[in-house]
Amino acid sequence: MPTYETLPRFTSDLDRLTPEQRRKFRQTVAAFVEDLRAGGRFRAGLRIKRVQRATGIYELTWSMGTGPEGRATWQYGPALRPDTPHIIWRRIGTHDILTGP
Repeated sequence: MPTYETLPRFTSDLDRLTPEQRRKFRQTVAAFVEDLRAGGRFRAGLRIKRVQRATGIYELTWSMGTGPEGRATWQYGPALRPDTPHIIWRRIGTHDILTGP
């Protein structure tokens, strides 16, 4: 099981999401974790890509055009357990979070 941590800004962003946005995020994270467990090859539906001009930071996107828009930024952190990916969640919200990922 991958390990994770959240930055304070992520926690603040999460508190501002609607219940529907939080539900969509939880669904998306379930697929994200499944792909991490399977070796880190992410399915296309997660729309994972690097954030431009932000070295080592990625975004994952959901609900583009169907329901509330959502995205989260994250990065890999140092492994806390051998051979187990560690994720640092940085921001969550709409496209606006990319101004300070």
